[in-house]
Amino acid sequence: MTAETAPVVLTACPDGPILVRGEVEIRDAAGRVVPRRRATVALCRCGASGIKPFCDGSHKAIGFRTDDEVPRPPEPVPGPGADATPGRGAS
Repeated sequence: MTAETAPVVLTACPDGPILVRGEVEIRDAAGRVVPRRRATVALCRCGASGIKPFCDGSHKAIGFRTDDEVPRPPEPVPGPGADATPGRGAS
């Protein structure tokens, strides 16, 4: 990578679009180049945008949800005879 070319970065926004930063060519299903008017663009992934492939914020109106977040491990359940006070075990 040279000083002239920045890396392309894709960021999946929770419950929203995919942000595209960097020099990348976007093409439609027919292979035609889709003009970019900004250095960073948001691509729709909810399917409801009126300006596809770009995001128009419709995901908020339709309640679009993603499962991008890494699930947290379940909280430990105290066993029989254990003190439920944090930091204290059974005596």
